[in-house]
Amino acid sequence: MTTAHDAGAPPARRSRRDGPADPGRRTVLAGVLLGAGAAASLVDLLVFHLALQWHHFYDRSTPAVSITSDALLHAAAWTASVWGVFLLLDVRRRGPVPWRRWTGAVLAGVGGFQLFDGVVDHKLLRLHQVRYDVTALWVYDAAWIGSAVLVLLAGLVVLRRTRPARTPGRRAG
Repeated sequence: MTTAHDAGAPPARRSRRDGPADPGRRTVLAGVLLGAGAAASLVDLLVFHLALQWHHFYDRSTPAVSITSDALLHAAAWTASVWGVFLLLDVRRRGPVPWRRWTGAVLAGVGGFQLFDGVVDHKLLRLHQVRYDVTALWVYDAAWIGSAVLVLLAGLVVLRRTRPARTPGRRAG
């Protein structure tokens, strides 16, 4: 039975929120956020700040400030990670997840974070170094930045190879 309200009314438009999974932007953003969060929290913070105690996020002040800076980095990293997981769940809710593309984005996020940290935080801002009290700091810098570049490039290659085909009249995502 149709009501007067239904008769002649245009069909309800689906919102973008209810549409199919976006194999482009949303999947890539989810992977990059999770990758950057994992790099910051699991690799940098857990390994270099806590386990090895080679540096803190900000080493140019008191130990209390250094520990507080680590806590702020950890909070930001977890925020990025949780945001990435929720975006991934939203992509999954809309349809199948392009897992290879997501994996490429995670690698790009890990490498991008480590590269930013190595170049900007270590060298330009001098917030901290990879390690202190070593005679050849350049070896640590080269390993840090070089591995970041390799992981970032691997992620970008996977992203390029899994890019959705463009169709006429459709914007690339």
